[in-house]
Amino acid sequence: MKAIRRFTVRTVLPEALSALDELAGNLRWSWHEPTRELFSYIDPELWKESRHDPVALLGMVPPERVQELAGDGEFIARANALRDDLHTYISQPRWYQSQTDAPSSIAYFSPEFGIAAALPQYSGGLGILAGDHLKSASDLGVPLLAVGLFYRSGYFKQAISPDGWQQETYPVLDPDGLPLSLLRGADGAPAQVALALPGSRTLFARVWQAYVGRVKLLMLDTDIPENEDSLRSVTDRLYGGGGEHRLLQELLLGIGGVRAIKLYSELTGTEFPQVFHTNEGHAGFLGLERISDLVAAGLTFGEALEVVRAGTVFTTHTPVPAGIDRFDRSLVEAYFSTDLLPSVGVHDVLSLGTEDYPGGNGAVFNMAVMGLRLAQHANGVSKLHGHVSRSMFSGLWPGFDEADVPITSVTNGVHAPTWTDPRLMHLAEERLGTSDTTVADWRSTAVSDEELWRVKTEMREQLVVDARERIRAAWQLQNPGSVIPTWIEDALDPNVLTIGFARRVPTYKRLTLMLHDEERLRSILTSRKRPVQLIIAGKSHPADDEGKRLIQRLVTFAQDPEIRRRLVFLPNYDIAMAQLLYPGCDVWLNNPLRPLEACGTSGMKASLNGALNLSILDGWWNEYYDGENGWAIPSSDAAGDAAERDALEAGALYDLIEHQIAPRYYDRGKDGVPTRWVKSMRHTLATLSPELSADRMVKEYVAKLYTPAGKAAAVIAEDDYAAGRELAKWKQEVRKDWGGVQVLHVESGGLTSVPRVGDELHVRARVQLGGLAPEDVSVQVIYGKSIEGDALEDTTTVELVPLVEDTDRPTTGAITLDGSTTFAGTVTLTRPGSFGYNVRVVPKSPYLASPAELGLVTMAH
Repeated sequence: MKAIRRFTVRTVLPEALSALDELAGNLRWSWHEPTRELFSYIDPELWKESRHDPVALLGMVPPERVQELAGDGEFIARANALRDDLHTYISQPRWYQSQTDAPSSIAYFSPEFGIAAALPQYSGGLGILAGDHLKSASDLGVPLLAVGLFYRSGYFKQAISPDGWQQETYPVLDPDGLPLSLLRGADGAPAQVALALPGSRTLFARVWQAYVGRVKLLMLDTDIPENEDSLRSVTDRLYGGGGEHRLLQELLLGIGGVRAIKLYSELTGTEFPQVFHTNEGHAGFLGLERISDLVAAGLTFGEALEVVRAGTVFTTHTPVPAGIDRFDRSLVEAYFSTDLLPSVGVHDVLSLGTEDYPGGNGAVFNMAVMGLRLAQHANGVSKLHGHVSRSMFSGLWPGFDEADVPITSVTNGVHAPTWTDPRLMHLAEERLGTSDTTVADWRSTAVSDEELWRVKTEMREQLVVDARERIRAAWQLQNPGSVIPTWIEDALDPNVLTIGFARRVPTYKRLTLMLHDEERLRSILTSRKRPVQLIIAGKSHPADDEGKRLIQRLVTFAQDPEIRRRLVFLPNYDIAMAQLLYPGCDVWLNNPLRPLEACGTSGMKASLNGALNLSILDGWWNEYYDGENGWAIPSSDAAGDAAERDALEAGALYDLIEHQIAPRYYDRGKDGVPTRWVKSMRHTLATLSPELSADRMVKEYVAKLYTPAGKAAAVIAEDDYAAGRELAKWKQEVRKDWGGVQVLHVESGGLTSVPRVGDELHVRARVQLGGLAPEDVSVQVIYGKSIEGDALEDTTTVELVPLVEDTDRPTTGAITLDGSTTFAGTVTLTRPGSFGYNVRVVPKSPYLASPAELGLVTMAH
């Protein structure tokens, strides 16, 4: 029998145990090992059964055990000490408080957050990254206020049918049973935001709060009585439903999210954020809500746009156009032709998302394009992805070289305390004097090879035990009432080289590349001398049948009695599984089609646990592979077709496993330790742990994006947005007059007959400025290596200054003759070899973050 309604009854704890409620209510427990150990002590079996969820655990503990703990003075003291430590953690100054000029408050919007298995509000890497971003922001003291949606059914739970087909179920979550609380008004009633919709309908949402250490996360929920039935389901599932359903979710996240922040600020007296960070295009509508407020306060749309842009950061995670959310223009038009944003005209909205560039589709509204147009600061998530993004979005900045497109990069990182196994942290603390594995000296002889290998072996054993339990549970789900086959008890071997592969299953990640030559893979797995085992997991989007077919093919292959002990597919990949999978693997495999992996953080988490990577040089691996921390699978980009490329790259994969990886792993000394392998583990831990840390990532965001955005926002808001008004007017005039800007003549001199390093090249450019003044433009010499086809590489820019024609001296103004202005400057030749240069004119203003910002450039011809 099924219940028609479910709710959670929380345990009432004795006053002596009040610290437990507070500790369970702050998600810091998800990465703070002493707090997790405290909850495990209450009842180890129930802690495991609750899937390491303190709120669930406290609801499961028998009353007699509660009374026993209430009388245990040592336990109470321990709990109170941890509560005091949490208070100190939340209140004491940390790294960020030592930063001068950094913004006082930052809003971080994301469609998903992967913080803990107990709060399943994520589908994959984007959500896990967002969760890690919040955790490191908390650890560093960054004043972040996060905003997302609360999905009543999360993403989905995955099961595999007997024929290998993915099956989805959507268990309904009860927020009262989670570490959440409602944001309430002064009267105690739940606070709400409202969005006007077409057809005189209104969408209401409550606001749940989660404490993530020092960071507050606001989550909007539409499953409330105030909504009609069709609207209660807006936040039913993550990435569920069709185009209009998705649009409603993104309107709620962006517009409703800013309204939730305004409510929160009013109710709590906290400062409204200076900087807004849009994590992927899903939250892009947040900029429109902020524009609407400014227009209502007296600014024009153009002025408000400049104010909003100055303080907005946009992060793109998408390396392929097909991965970007696009909506029919007519659908967006219908939603904004209402009172949703009464201060903003629908045509202004549509212009932000229009693909009005060569190759664009004028019938769609592009969320990433809007995100870039609403943000003065943008980035990709690895160096290679930054390059890909500049190429993919270059149409927004016509005439500029790819290198000038204003999209930088901040390579993702992962939160070390969340993803590093406690065994490794304890080893670092005992032998190296710190539990922070990112700063521990892993090359020190204070940790012997034997000790490090013992810990790795224990982590592998832990994974094998967990994998067998999951295989057993999956079998029982598929075959209820059947006897569990004996082979499951022998599945996997804790002493065999273990390779992990786990991620979402879109086709470009090539889950089944390893099956390209099934017989060769079979021989690798079943080798008597050097056996290998593969542990694989991953979910395909419910609407992606092609991805499901890949899973089915892999599962079918794994059912072969000859290899089922050496290759397993674990269903329902989630945080809880991952926290055992990454530490337990010796090698982490990643074989996407290059360059379609924006970053890929699973291999990072494995590296934090001493695993070596085996990967295509894509995403983060492209910039961190050094020959000692793993192996690079050669990319066959020049292959004739996809089949040939797969064949070549699969062959390289097999070769590496057979001839390099397995021999190194099984090369053991008399003590049974693979010394050469452990050397690579030490190197990986010592060099990658600090680099792959989310702390490094968040510090980069602060330095490269948040601080510049905060400064720009402060300047442009001064004196009732005087600079914003000035910038909007100036941009309008520049765009109007730019057609009259021309480079009429370029001349150079000063070089000897044979140019040498150290010589000076004097450049003059006569420029027609039309209706613009010299201070409105930057006339630049772009010089560098001159290669085939006259293209320039490794370029450097020198700005020329306007001259007074009759004295040939620099001046703050310029005397124009015949309507032109002469600009001049000097280039010093600093390196030998081919040399080339050109002159260009771009708009210039102290309020621009990039010379390419307006997309206007005039080149000399």
